[in-house]
Amino acid sequence: MAAVGKEESMARRRRVAYRKRYQNRFGMFLVSLVVVLILILVEVRSLELQDKIDARKAEAAQLEAQIEAESRRTEEINRFGKEVQTKGYIERIAREKLGLVYEDEILFKQK
Repeated sequence: MAAVGKEESMARRRRVAYRKRYQNRFGMFLVSLVVVLILILVEVRSLELQDKIDARKAEAAQLEAQIEAESRRTEEINRFGKEVQTKGYIERIAREKLGLVYEDEILFKQK
């Protein structure tokens, strides 16, 4: 009878050991699955963020181009402002637009 009890206890131990191994493998599978899902989610978010970064860089480049264009326009306006204040410009506009002449000038008109 001792041999039978010994065999039963050995069989029980084997079943318990098998269950523990099975549970350990299943647990490891679940942990691995969770880790893989987390990695996939991180990669997807990373790609989304990279797209946003690229869009922001393109927007920044466009804004830099606009700033440059506006700077050139500002320089042109400043140059024109200085030119408008010169005596030669004022005389030219008075002759072209208003038809004014100096007192000692003679005008010739075509028929």
